[in-house]
Amino acid sequence: MSKPVIGVIGGSGLYELEGLTDTREENVTTPYGDPSDALMIGRLEGVEMIFIPRHGRGHRHTPSEINYRANIYALKEKGVTHIVSVSACGSLKEEIEPGHIVLIDQFFDRTKGIRKDTFFGDGVVGHVPFADPINEALRKILLNCGKELGIAVHDGGCYVCIEGPQFSSRSESHFYRNAVGAEVIGMTNITEAKLAREAGLCYATLALATDYDCWRTEDADVSVEEIMATMAKNIANAKRILTAAVPKIQADTGKEQAESAIAFAVVTAGSVIPEEAKERFAVLHGRRLGE
Repeated sequence: MSKPVIGVIGGSGLYELEGLTDTREENVTTPYGDPSDALMIGRLEGVEMIFIPRHGRGHRHTPSEINYRANIYALKEKGVTHIVSVSACGSLKEEIEPGHIVLIDQFFDRTKGIRKDTFFGDGVVGHVPFADPINEALRKILLNCGKELGIAVHDGGCYVCIEGPQFSSRSESHFYRNAVGAEVIGMTNITEAKLAREAGLCYATLALATDYDCWRTEDADVSVEEIMATMAKNIANAKRILTAAVPKIQADTGKEQAESAIAFAVVTAGSVIPEEAKERFAVLHGRRLGE
């Protein structure tokens, strides 16, 4: 069976996975502009992996400034079939302690339309199913690897994605906990998941709980310093899960869910789709539209 190409989106340091060989950097551009940074390309257990730091090295881009479309397009163009997002988040549940990892399966979108979160438009109208936004087959592999390694992982949960860069108010935090019933809160993953779905890619998240969000009044309010300290500890466990998961991910893992999402997504008549759009979607969907 052919090997997958695994894309990892996350913070700095993940391209230093133990056992990663044949590493190189590659600067690319896309029809949507430049990605957050150069792509870090290497191999793990014989599987090609491509890493991109979503905020850029040195953490230069706010959640609203990230060029999500360029990041996903670049990964797709380089042959990526599966994306694992590694992301810091705040916990909205007592049982999800800082240092735990949540294998989320749902999103609640509280972004404000500032960021570009679709490849459609500019002459191409399309719609993709998003009821189950995480690729279940890929999610299960990551979850089971975490369990086998004895890492504190949680099976399922809702990720509230806020615009940022501010953290939520205490009132908002209580709303997300009680009215929405969400498990974690972050600022980036909903946009990546939407674009990965439109590109026919398998997408799953390792949500790294770095703190209790401000709902937990018995603790001091969250600080960036505390988040980064816990994040550094969580990265080690994320690396262990990725290393264990890579040999178990095959080219057809979750493929049916990913491909069915884009099979009938485009509703615009092929005769009126601009040539430039046909070229872009030839990369995203593996075929020129309307032909």
